[in-house]
Amino acid sequence: MPTDCISYQNSGYFSKLIVDYLDEKPALKTLYNRFPTITNFKNQIHEKEKNYPIANRTILVDALEKQYQGFEISNATKENIKLLADTKTFTVTTGHQLNLFTGPLYFLYKIVSTLNLCQELEKTYPEYNFVPVYWMATEDHDFEEINYFNYKNVKINWHTNSAGPVGRLATNGLETVLDTFSSELGISDNATYLKNLFEKSYLQHDNLAAATRYLANELFGKKGLVILDGDDVCLKKLFVPYVKEEIVNKTSFETVNKTNANLNGYGIQVNPREINLFYIEDELRERIIFEDNSYKINNTNLAFTKEELLTVLDQNPEKFSPNVILRPLYEEVILPNLCYIGGGGEIAYWLQLKSNFEANNITFPILLVRNSVLLATEKQIQKADKLALTWLDLFKNQQTLFNKKTQELSQFTLDFSEQKETIRKQFEKLNTIATQTDKSFSGAVKAQEIKQIKGLENLEKRLLKAERKKYANQLDRIIVLQNELFPNQGLQERHTNFAEFYEEYGPILLQKIESQLKPLEQNFTIITL
Repeated sequence: MPTDCISYQNSGYFSKLIVDYLDEKPALKTLYNRFPTITNFKNQIHEKEKNYPIANRTILVDALEKQYQGFEISNATKENIKLLADTKTFTVTTGHQLNLFTGPLYFLYKIVSTLNLCQELEKTYPEYNFVPVYWMATEDHDFEEINYFNYKNVKINWHTNSAGPVGRLATNGLETVLDTFSSELGISDNATYLKNLFEKSYLQHDNLAAATRYLANELFGKKGLVILDGDDVCLKKLFVPYVKEEIVNKTSFETVNKTNANLNGYGIQVNPREINLFYIEDELRERIIFEDNSYKINNTNLAFTKEELLTVLDQNPEKFSPNVILRPLYEEVILPNLCYIGGGGEIAYWLQLKSNFEANNITFPILLVRNSVLLATEKQIQKADKLALTWLDLFKNQQTLFNKKTQELSQFTLDFSEQKETIRKQFEKLNTIATQTDKSFSGAVKAQEIKQIKGLENLEKRLLKAERKKYANQLDRIIVLQNELFPNQGLQERHTNFAEFYEEYGPILLQKIESQLKPLEQNFTIITL
């Protein structure tokens, strides 16, 4: 099968904003600090070096060591945590929700992109250390987005009540989920590994944050991955000055709105609120709202004066949680970070935030679109070869692919564009004659042109329909194959869970992903299993 180069720009799966960012369009230059090239990391290192307090390193290391208490971790991860105390050490970070059993495949691709970029940086800049960080989105509240995963044709759900930050959510009820998952798995060694991994992750840990840490550590700990939970009182203390700025001056509301106003022609991914903070407790996560000269906690009876709220902040910083607008700033305050790796949607909202970083005097990181991957079996590739399909074909919209292959299979020309153009030219001449004799004829001429064009279009559709019936067998096989590779006519990586492939291929799955992903390349990676 031809190994087409499917760029992100030509894949059809990225927004105009991300396509223009990847193309380095001049209109977007003010929205980011440096474009992700290996040479640009040199100046990014120097800038972050000057703008990250040494004292923060000690606090970060202490927080991580406490978070990892009770977990078995690899020597590589231990070493990376210690290295964070060194002023020559920097991080590359990705973040992800606490999806049940990793959720869709792109969880893996985010982390592998992060691991592989650190390796590439180490080769290029050996005088520095680079630590891969997975930021767990423990303070999110969108439980319905994370409480399931798709295994083959089954959606495996976790049904429970969730009110506060998801990381604090107890893992009650996951025994039933394991039973459902186990009933779908086979009896192979790989299936047994997956059952045990789920059980050790979720049934032997009290909350979702601990369960996710265990799971990610099992999958990637040997590679030195450092897993960070931002829901940490010591780390929140570092962010107190920026929370005060938000409460008193509403800086992010002003700066991000100014950026949004200049994003002409692009969709806005996120809109700032007047105060971009939540007030959180174990069973509570509600917005802080400024109303009637008072700071109120939405959907509660809690209300504070400015002075009272600032006192609570000083005494209990863990009660304040940044929303999507401020969380990137929080990450960059507490980490010696050079680069954030995320999906297209994430990078789109990061591109709205640079002005807020500048207002807070925090270095804006390099933004890198994570690796995207399509996993295909040898059998699927053989099918594609027999059907004369390229990867460019398979990435097409299904109706477009259907029509294209019908035209290729047909012995006739099914596109009447040439004939329609001939008719248009003929009627241009007729219209010229009509206007020179009697202008009232122009309407009749135009009506006749429309009628003839429409007639050709109807013939085109009927011929296409007839040819589809004639080649139904081949066309059905094409659509079946595309549906296998693009579930629900969308990207496999946004739908399918890794367990579906791990059961069949075991550790080779992760080995192939780790060996083939190149973070700084802007192409879909096709991996053959």
